[in-house]
Amino acid sequence: MSTFITGISELRTVSELGTIKDAAMLIDDGVVTWVGPANEAPDEAAKAAETVDVEKRAVLPGWVDSHSHMVFDGNRAEEFEARMAGESYAAGGIAVTMEATRSAGEDRLDKLVAERVAAGHAGGSTTFETKTGYGLNVESEAEAARVAARHVDEVTFLGAHLVPPGADADEYLDEVVGPMLDAVKDHVQWIDVFCERGAFNEEQSRRVLEAGKAAGLGVRVHGNQLGEGPGVKLAVEMGAASVDHVNYLSDEDIKLLAGSDTVATLLPACDLSTREELAPGRKLIDAGATVAIASNLNPGTSFTSSMNFCVTTAVLQQHLTLDEAIEAATTGGAKALRRHNVGDGKDPQGRPAKGTLVPGAAADLHILDAENAINLAYRPGMPITWQTWVAGKKVYG
Repeated sequence: MSTFITGISELRTVSELGTIKDAAMLIDDGVVTWVGPANEAPDEAAKAAETVDVEKRAVLPGWVDSHSHMVFDGNRAEEFEARMAGESYAAGGIAVTMEATRSAGEDRLDKLVAERVAAGHAGGSTTFETKTGYGLNVESEAEAARVAARHVDEVTFLGAHLVPPGADADEYLDEVVGPMLDAVKDHVQWIDVFCERGAFNEEQSRRVLEAGKAAGLGVRVHGNQLGEGPGVKLAVEMGAASVDHVNYLSDEDIKLLAGSDTVATLLPACDLSTREELAPGRKLIDAGATVAIASNLNPGTSFTSSMNFCVTTAVLQQHLTLDEAIEAATTGGAKALRRHNVGDGKDPQGRPAKGTLVPGAAADLHILDAENAINLAYRPGMPITWQTWVAGKKVYG
């Protein structure tokens, strides 16, 4: 089935084609086949297709949310309220989420993740990565991996999220790189580790990542969230697709990222929720690093899937231009998942690329209820997603 989309006031292709005014698009079998000025549309193909008029609205690639933690039950609202009041909250932390998630059952987790994906669609997200990491034992991590694999594009094993209460770190890692990895590896594409003080040190983190690579998984790193540390250096050394958080970076860290294929992922909603230093997105871009923006949806430090909010924050608070923020939340996220366009609209594995609207790429669309994309930042917090399409089919609006 072919679709001809017309009435596009502004088509942001996020490619060398740039932004096209008064544009149109042809889609066939879930893939973009043509983009350009509406008055140059190929007549025969347009006439043969179903026509959809978006009535002078802006169209972008769907957001690529390359970092989230969707598989959990419960919430930590009381912990958040205490944090906002500057108070300690001894009952908080990941243990609360771990207990709720372990006891939820697979059917309930399945329902919750489906709801979270739908909420992402309602905000223009079309491609999702999500992680395990709230089970922290073999049975619960395997359950989380199965649930995630049913709903999202890319699944990451994060058994090395934190050491469970009462466990020894090295003994726990024996389980992570042994039976736990064996239990999840058929359901995941990536392995991740929280390389940070209070979690796992450089040596422990390297052990986790090496085990994942040996199992055929791609590598990701949580790093440099709470202070300068070895996360960035380790990520680059291991050829990680991304290192995420990156709030505290030395000049050497920035130089390493700029000279590598490792994407630096900004998590603005998390930075605001924790009142941490905002990640230095401006410095990273100016140095030549590849930057992504993601939601970090999780119950403790970023209970939102709103990529619109994250993009707005990057513009208003982290000094990215709108073009830079949109690119980071689309092509940047796709690069962090190795789903980006490497030629002819295809990703490195030959699949339709994500995060761009060029011939050959996935027809994943975020249609704004506005003529210009600048309204994302100009009208912060206002409802702006009109429709969301995944592979040429409307999933929201």
